[in-house]
Amino acid sequence: MTNAGTTQPVASLTAHVAAYWRRVRGGDMGALPAVLGILVLVVGFSLARPVFFSATNFANLLFQGAAVTVIAMGLIFVLLLGEIDLSAGYTSGVCASLAAILMLEQHMPWYFAIAIALLTGVVTGLVLGMLVSKVGIPSFVVTLAAFLSFQGVLLLIVKQGQIISIQDSTILKIGNNNLPIWAGWVFYGVSIAGYAGVQLYRTLRRSAKGLTRDPMSLVALRIGALAVAGGVAVYILNLERSFNPARTSLRGVPIVVPIVVILLVALTFVLSRTTYGLHLYAVGGNVEAARRAGIATDRLRISAFVICSTLAAIGGIIAASRDNSVSPTSGGSNVLLYAVGAAVIGGTSLFGGKGRVLDAVLGGAVVAIIDNGMNLLTESSWIKYVVTGLVLLAAAGVDALSRRRAAARGLS
Repeated sequence: MTNAGTTQPVASLTAHVAAYWRRVRGGDMGALPAVLGILVLVVGFSLARPVFFSATNFANLLFQGAAVTVIAMGLIFVLLLGEIDLSAGYTSGVCASLAAILMLEQHMPWYFAIAIALLTGVVTGLVLGMLVSKVGIPSFVVTLAAFLSFQGVLLLIVKQGQIISIQDSTILKIGNNNLPIWAGWVFYGVSIAGYAGVQLYRTLRRSAKGLTRDPMSLVALRIGALAVAGGVAVYILNLERSFNPARTSLRGVPIVVPIVVILLVALTFVLSRTTYGLHLYAVGGNVEAARRAGIATDRLRISAFVICSTLAAIGGIIAASRDNSVSPTSGGSNVLLYAVGAAVIGGTSLFGGKGRVLDAVLGGAVVAIIDNGMNLLTESSWIKYVVTGLVLLAAAGVDALSRRRAAARGLS
């Protein structure tokens, strides 16, 4: 359809819904399984334990899931190329432990310590990417070797098993403190205004070029849905969560939330609005075709591992801040499994060429909800791991079946 007096085609809201349903039936599920999973889990745990839906537990979910979500964001860049980084978890632990040692023993300012930790992540990704792209060793083997080696490096840094406390107040605030009430609302307002501006700019730009654009009703629906969801979240987080508010008040949006949102916006822009991001998708979809098109595939692989390891370092610092310490288990245990699971559960394909940074946020929410909800139900640890593993298996199965269905329809 077209607007009266104009020549720009405008797809109706009904047409958009029909097109989305056709994509779903054709195998392109996108984030739908993750969104449905979040809704089912939230309703189920809330009915089983009403405290799950409290402001205190909502804030705990955000604190608990932030580190894994950030590490999963980095893994998405590697997974888009059909590669894997099994060392991301211990990379986060090594970088965070290095920063902690530098601050404690060398009395280095927190910003220098973090800079060195991030630089360590960059160098780690550079080495891994070079071994994969230039030497030709499969990423599974390279990162498995790094996974084993970094456990030894971590033990060396923390002196064979010591728990090193983090005493810098700035670092501790990252994973434990909240924004002032007014700052939370300001961040909310800026975020909604920014999102609305991007949506309107995109619509007007397509209209000016005579391209099919979304109807304003759909644009308004997107902005309104985000505004309502964000407003409710900020309101809940601004409620008093302390059991003794006269002594210690716990109110406000966790500081990790704007950190995750800023990373989400920046990395989404890189993937969706830059030539670099388009090349990543091209290489992940068909590496040989991308090479013949003149894309520097080796350079892209190296850069993806660098981004992955750097974000792992950021995730490690967030986790260390939350735990108030680093230890030989930092970045170990289930960190890598949860991070990979978050990316896949959110909708990123293990086969390459399909994924968004948003997938890490949605998948990270699913993993955090399962972990948190199971703890509230006081279930044994083995049940929590079994449930998480089954959810990951289901997500991978949906991805495989979706690709098979899309191939059968000639869409891939």
